[in-house]
Amino acid sequence: MRRILRDLKIMLLTNLWIVPVVAALVGALFYFVAPPPPMYARMATGAATGGYHAFAERLREELASQGFELELVPSAGSRDNLSKLQSGEVQLALVQSGQELTLGSEQRETLSGLGVMYREPLWLFTSRKVKFERLADLMQWRLGVGSEDSGTQAVTAALFNANRIEPAQYPATWQQVGGSRAADALLAGELDAAFFVGPAENALIQRLAAEPTLRLVSLRRTPAYLARLPYLSEVRVGEGMLDMPQNTPERDIVTLGPVATLVSGESFHPSLTPLILEAARNVLKNGSLLDPAGQYPARPPLSLQTLSEAEYYYDKGLPILQRYLPFRIASLADRYIILAIPLLVLLFPLFKAIGPIYQWRIRARIYRWYKHLREIDQRLYKGNLSSDLSAEISRLENLEDELARVEVPLSYSSELYELHMHLRYMIERLQAYQRRGNEAAPAKSDSQPAPV
Repeated sequence: MRRILRDLKIMLLTNLWIVPVVAALVGALFYFVAPPPPMYARMATGAATGGYHAFAERLREELASQGFELELVPSAGSRDNLSKLQSGEVQLALVQSGQELTLGSEQRETLSGLGVMYREPLWLFTSRKVKFERLADLMQWRLGVGSEDSGTQAVTAALFNANRIEPAQYPATWQQVGGSRAADALLAGELDAAFFVGPAENALIQRLAAEPTLRLVSLRRTPAYLARLPYLSEVRVGEGMLDMPQNTPERDIVTLGPVATLVSGESFHPSLTPLILEAARNVLKNGSLLDPAGQYPARPPLSLQTLSEAEYYYDKGLPILQRYLPFRIASLADRYIILAIPLLVLLFPLFKAIGPIYQWRIRARIYRWYKHLREIDQRLYKGNLSSDLSAEISRLENLEDELARVEVPLSYSSELYELHMHLRYMIERLQAYQRRGNEAAPAKSDSQPAPV
């Protein structure tokens, strides 16, 4: 066991050079890897009583379970949300489809669509006395067309424009009012009809649907509208879908509506896309009164560019690691794996060279002693070895003692013992030369003539 530990120590000390090399490569990996995405974002939601805010609250709760903090920022509506995105005040916002078309192409390039969250039907509630067939029939009634710069007003203006009814032609009885103000005025008899945009579950829509003095009417000629306004979609509402006790609507109707689109700005970190979309999928997994389960989120409108991370999500779902690991861990692993591959490419030949280098360094401990033996052998061959062989023999014996303290792994012991034999052979050879020299010296002195 002691021998094994000694061999292991020798191997580690011999290959100690690889430690700074690997440390430098790993340091480069941590230096060049992209920082992890922030676990925080701000989202513009619209009015606190609106459908956008209600959805954003559920999304915030879902993201909180993943350790992600979503701050909700109230706004005046879709147009205000777009402004906040462009200014960088928020990273995410819900925007009514079609609103992005009011921006220039350069402004739209700073935005990216993450996905459609749900449909936002356009509801037209009227009092019982109103007879409605076409939009032009509303010219004689007191109508709420939506508050200024709101999504509701944008949709109604587009529908009236398709009927060649421009804002300049609006009757004085039409009011730029929407939301709860329009609902209150409608219930108080101050308006004869009003438009609203929002999901069927919205508290305001449910309040109006439950009112027996009001009627929900159907918009006709929807194919003609869709041909002119492609950012809208057809919504079919069955009898009694909104309120069964009041049977609202009284019969199957058809209406139009935009879709609520989740849009990101330039300050949004793209790596957060699968986390946000998966949270939205969990929020919407059960569907709604009008949207089937599992239908949303869906691909964003073509009028907005789509992040590649969103395209991947809609094509293949979550990235592989995020299917099994928490987002924070999976995100870090994704980044390190990308740079770890070239690191492994560099380390593979490096570790492959450990064996030959280790073998060379161990043998170098032994072979370096042969240099002195070779020099003595060359001097013997040339006949110019020093006459004082005792000093050379003493030097070799000292080397022999020093060699005894050299440690090599057990597998290289045979080469060490061969060096011992060669060293001993050279000592004995020099000793033989020394003896022959000593024997020749008296004979030479006897042959010389005696001094006179």
